[in-house]
Amino acid sequence: MSKLVRDHIPHIIRASGRDPLVHVVDGEDRRVALLSKLGEECSELTAAAPEDVLDEAADLYEVLLSLLAQHGHGRLELELAAAQKRAERGGFEHGVILDAVSDAAVPVAG
Repeated sequence: MSKLVRDHIPHIIRASGRDPLVHVVDGEDRRVALLSKLGEECSELTAAAPEDVLDEAADLYEVLLSLLAQHGHGRLELELAAAQKRAERGGFEHGVILDAVSDAAVPVAG
């Protein structure tokens, strides 16, 4: 069952009368574990019922913040990078789907 869990999960398991077997990873092993957890949380968010979306998004966000911290970045840096991309390329508010891009340049009339 080896999988990355939130830091308080072993305590919660002990409080329920069970005995968790855990170990701690760091460095590259932690990065790999976080990336795996990120995929797991993405899948859970994708499958979530509407009433569970916020809870699953919070899990995904927590993993993302931990991954960023391991690379020396924080929440504010993420927000700034997202705002810059949004200003340059837009967000995802309008649901624009790109179906194709032609290779030939279209002549401009006029």
